[in-house]
Amino acid sequence: MRIDGRTNDDVREIEIKTNYTLYAEGSVLYRQGNTVVLCNASVEDRVPPHVLGTGKGWVTAEYSMLPRATSTRNPRDISRLKLSPRSTEIQRLIARALRGAVDLEKLGERSIVVDCDVIQADGGTRCASITGGFVALALAVRKLMAEGVLKENPITKQVAALSVGIVDDAILCDLCYKEDSSAQTDMNVIMTSTGGFVEIQGTAEGRELTRKETEIMLDLAERKMQRLFAAQSVALSENKNKMFLIATNNSHKVDEFKRIFEKHGLSLVTPNELGINCQPDENGDSFEQNALIKAKAFYDTAKIPTVADDSGLCVDALDGAPGIYSARYGDMPDDKSRLELLLENMRDKTVRTARFVCAIACVMSDDDSFTVTGTVNGTISDKPAGNEGFGYDPAFIPQGYTQTFGQMSAAEKDAVSHRARALEKFSEKIKEKL
Repeated sequence: MRIDGRTNDDVREIEIKTNYTLYAEGSVLYRQGNTVVLCNASVEDRVPPHVLGTGKGWVTAEYSMLPRATSTRNPRDISRLKLSPRSTEIQRLIARALRGAVDLEKLGERSIVVDCDVIQADGGTRCASITGGFVALALAVRKLMAEGVLKENPITKQVAALSVGIVDDAILCDLCYKEDSSAQTDMNVIMTSTGGFVEIQGTAEGRELTRKETEIMLDLAERKMQRLFAAQSVALSENKNKMFLIATNNSHKVDEFKRIFEKHGLSLVTPNELGINCQPDENGDSFEQNALIKAKAFYDTAKIPTVADDSGLCVDALDGAPGIYSARYGDMPDDKSRLELLLENMRDKTVRTARFVCAIACVMSDDDSFTVTGTVNGTISDKPAGNEGFGYDPAFIPQGYTQTFGQMSAAEKDAVSHRARALEKFSEKIKEKL
């Protein structure tokens, strides 16, 4: 465990308060651990001379550390009648990072200045300024669009920054000041939500940095950057208090879940909408275990209530297969191939009973989670029928019906499906939790 009780790959706790000040077009109080930065984005109807007449806009930044942001008082830069070299270097870095997320032509000939004032410093102030500064920038752009000044959003992606380093030969994520001050290597990594690097600042001191260590550090930064992108997306959401994350980008599943969530006035967002990419190892022994593994992994990244499901088809004549391996049955590459393999394996079977099972797991907080399960019995058809649904739906005839799930409308399937039954149980449970 580290100084503050974190594991080596843990990001510090993040808190983002939007619209923190009265006058700035975009304002954020950003906290990461004990580092706190006030970020204000101001819109100006002018551009610097080198941009004038090009039709493009400009994004720049200013950075300052308040005198008592650290354990001892540091004089303001104005007392020296010039900006300190450190502040100059950092504000240029912040500006370059933020411009990496903006289409300057769509911004038009105007500037957005992002002021980053460090109120409290405990390591990673430049990274916090970039991550918080992006939210302030996005809020300023949102106001310009609401006022009709901008017709199209110039922000093309998210941008965030995270420190990684080597302390006592251990690779750490998001260094606090004590770790930073004794690090053998300190690296600041700036990335976009599309997976690109904007800038990498790395310095080794005491011993050289190996290529392997560099690759491990960059991989760690890329994985843990997901936490920052999720925090930004949640902060910018207009419905964050009723927001749930669904741990899949599968459009079919998302549509089914959304129909249920909307009935209860809840907002459902996907990993893509939060700008995150999480791929947990589903190594559980049951649908319930795998659903909880997924929900916990995505919750740890986004830190908002997260729901995940694991579902599959259990065929009696195949000893319960494909079961928890339904999504990767026979290592086939797609739904069509898996369906064909199932029907081939059932070719000479006289017992054709089966059941669809859906387990839904929900993680509400670090210490509050639950699972529910829904099941629908039926039989396997001789050949696929219908183009609705997905997966094994065209081969499954629910008990009491003559049509396959693939022949049913979404409303008809919702009335009897395993997922609908699990969602009904989930709905009752979530009422208690809310």
